[in-house]
Amino acid sequence: MVHLPAKRGVVHAVDGISFVLRKGKTLGIVGESGCGKSMLGRAIMGLLPGNAILSPLSEVIFQGASLHRLSPKQRRDIIGNEIAMVFQDPMTSLNPVMRIGHQIAEGMLQHQKRKKKDAWDRAAHLLQKVGIDSPAARLRHYPHQLSGGQRQRVAIAIALACSPKLLIADEPTSALDVTVQAEILDLLNRHRLYEEMAMLLISHDLGVMAGRTDDIAVMYAGQIVEFTPTPELFQNPRMPYTKALLAAMPLLSKPAHADLATIGGLPPDLVAPSPGCRFSPRCPRRRERCRKAAPPFEPINGTLYGYACWYPLNSNDQRLLPRRAAARC
Repeated sequence: MVHLPAKRGVVHAVDGISFVLRKGKTLGIVGESGCGKSMLGRAIMGLLPGNAILSPLSEVIFQGASLHRLSPKQRRDIIGNEIAMVFQDPMTSLNPVMRIGHQIAEGMLQHQKRKKKDAWDRAAHLLQKVGIDSPAARLRHYPHQLSGGQRQRVAIAIALACSPKLLIADEPTSALDVTVQAEILDLLNRHRLYEEMAMLLISHDLGVMAGRTDDIAVMYAGQIVEFTPTPELFQNPRMPYTKALLAAMPLLSKPAHADLATIGGLPPDLVAPSPGCRFSPRCPRRRERCRKAAPPFEPINGTLYGYACWYPLNSNDQRLLPRRAAARC
């Protein structure tokens, strides 16, 4: 749990989330802006704001070790080395006064103790791998000399420099055109398959998740409200919020210039969330019970997949899901 002090009280930014991500798999985190997706990624990396309050019961277990219980030195040996992150805006995550080559080589010099020439040679190789032309020359460029797509590719090269076991990609393509989006997502997927790397893909776009994730966790107001294998989410959503997100997706099958579906109302106030289901004020299926009590996370057929809803869609569906640990909220 992550709480943020504010003038009006404490914001419950991430509230009771738990999941398991296995080697070589991709978990998608999806939801509206402000639902806590990025804060979740930053909590794993230990990059929370200075005033953030992390619950003493919170744990991030990585290869059997609790990251929050390690010494600062032990954490530094893992973060940026075995766990890396691609941030949403490369222009703010890259150092504007440091050459690209230095920024890519820095992690290898720090964590892998490589010689400078070896680190720079690998940096050039990484730039070529992420699709940047004339990589040796680009190493001497500054971020402002590159386009938005090139900067995002550099950010990916930095994240992949030490061959991490876990990559957190926070909206890695949100500011790019659709062609570059596809190239970068395919690049990340190829690297995941080649290195058997686990990846946490954060996005507000369900279209990005389709075909590129194994499982999807739907977040709303700091909580996971549905967790399911990706094909199951698109074919058989249980949570009304998930159905509303799917309905809001623009589709080529719809008539040209057709109005996009929207979710009525506003997200809840996370300073003083209601005692019931947080989606209930906007839910067309709400009943009195929804306003008074928060629904528990309901496993589906004994698996660790499930949803949090008193009156789910397709509640009588008996299809079995694979019995493997994926997430628990």
